[in-house]
Amino acid sequence: MTAFKENIKKLTLGIGVRQVRLACGLVLFAYLVSHFVNHALGNISMEALATGVYYHVLFWRFPPVAIMFYGAALVHTGLGIWALYQRREFRWKAMEPLQLVLGLSIPMLIISHIVGVRLGQSLFDHEKLYPQELYAFWVARTYRIWLMTTVLIIAWIHGCIGLYFWLRMKAFFKRAAPFLLAAAVLIPTLALLGFYQGGRSVVADSDDPDWRIINLSRQKVGTTAQQAVLDKITDNLLIGYLALVGFVLLARGVRSLNERRAGMISLSYGNGRTVRVPKGLSVLEASLRYHVPHASVCGGRARCSTCRIRVIGDSSSLPQPSPREAFVLNRVGATDPSVRLACQLRPEADLSFFQLFMPQVISANSPGSHPQRIGQERYLVSMFVDMRGSTRLAENQLPFDTVFIVNRFLGAVSKAVIECGGQPNQFVGDGLLALFGLVADPRTACRQALKAAAMIAVNIDELNQFLSHDLREPIRFGIGIHGGEVIIGDIGYRDHMVFTALGDAVNVAARLQDMTKSLSCEAIVSEEIFITAGLSADLLPQQQVEIRGRSEPMIVRSIADTRTLSALVNDVESAAA
Repeated sequence: MTAFKENIKKLTLGIGVRQVRLACGLVLFAYLVSHFVNHALGNISMEALATGVYYHVLFWRFPPVAIMFYGAALVHTGLGIWALYQRREFRWKAMEPLQLVLGLSIPMLIISHIVGVRLGQSLFDHEKLYPQELYAFWVARTYRIWLMTTVLIIAWIHGCIGLYFWLRMKAFFKRAAPFLLAAAVLIPTLALLGFYQGGRSVVADSDDPDWRIINLSRQKVGTTAQQAVLDKITDNLLIGYLALVGFVLLARGVRSLNERRAGMISLSYGNGRTVRVPKGLSVLEASLRYHVPHASVCGGRARCSTCRIRVIGDSSSLPQPSPREAFVLNRVGATDPSVRLACQLRPEADLSFFQLFMPQVISANSPGSHPQRIGQERYLVSMFVDMRGSTRLAENQLPFDTVFIVNRFLGAVSKAVIECGGQPNQFVGDGLLALFGLVADPRTACRQALKAAAMIAVNIDELNQFLSHDLREPIRFGIGIHGGEVIIGDIGYRDHMVFTALGDAVNVAARLQDMTKSLSCEAIVSEEIFITAGLSADLLPQQQVEIRGRSEPMIVRSIADTRTLSALVNDVESAAA
């Protein structure tokens, strides 16, 4: 029971207001797509519209689905209003305030349609379907044509912006973007054309008295008195919604006055820059308000860690991290309590800190930023390779000879990495970080890394033979390999930019490489790599090791001779073929 509770706690740790709003938005967007596809059937015939709406209503009015849908609509609207109140700074990219404004306008524009169709059916048993609604739009109240067209476009744009913010950091987004854009243009276009063609058909049929008797009866559209009741309900709901939005705007003003009366605090950026801000602003909001460059790939949504700061001095008096902030920090291995997310930390007293990421590189609100380069989340395999004994080598060689030998070592390693499909990424002294999976799926990336480890050993053997007359002892190496979700992007300052990966998987690979010294082996590979590569569990002995920065031990495989890895991978690939 305790383990079950612990698993539930881990599952819900990363769920915050934004995640709930996203889930509700996905439900509403699914309804919107269904509705648009139904509209598009108007390009075929009224009979096709009638058939489509039958299945549309059958699904969305199924009690469990209806409860989910209306619940998502209420929660999403409520959280949108809460976002209006909560956000203290709107100097993000223009798309973000546009999304908020469009979202808040949708309930106001669609209230009359909801009341006319759903409440009309619930209160008076009206049966308003496409003939009745299209007649109201195209014959009885023609001004509603533009109202409905506007709300369809606004709802679609709002949903597409939300999907873009959610998907833009996913690994597949760059490949899928052209297809998503085509769908984003094609679906509403066909829907509006179907709406137009259906309207034309109803206008033509409405001159037929028999059609009017069948489609405009009291059972279908109700009486004048009933319509007056529905109009009154619509007006009251509209006034109530506008009053709620007005109340939130008033509350924002009151809060701003109270925060200023409560006192101002100083935020020192560690580079001589200090700003005075009211209590209650997050550090990232303060940076935006006073035009201080601050990195934030996700735009302050707590979906990345690029706005991280390190607090200078005592951090014990700071507000405790929210569950969402704790989840993000734990995911990137930031266990130091002085490291916080700037978008979540709202200090109540003077604060000094410095930013951990250069804002000139990866700021979401920086003009000209490119999401595919400033930050992308994906599964990669990280391999750290380190040359053993380079210090003793430097003591016994001339400086230029040492550089020559180290470069030959790094060249041998890089050649193996490239030939196996990886990318040499960072050279740190006599060590190398290589990445696999930038252009391959996770299983292929894991197999490429294992093959590269075997080829590195072969290349180093050849190097040792070539340098046998110049070395007192052969060159040895240590390799650590681990895979997982990381953030890739350009890191550096101004003209000194490096494309690299950041995340727990990279740190673990470095720790495993260090561990090869104590375990006296050539390589240590995490169990994650073996499972993802599809290798049999009994091919190599496993053991549990403690990883610095991790609360739980990790299962790894130690390999005394990395040459054996090539045969293991080849056997698996041959069996699969």
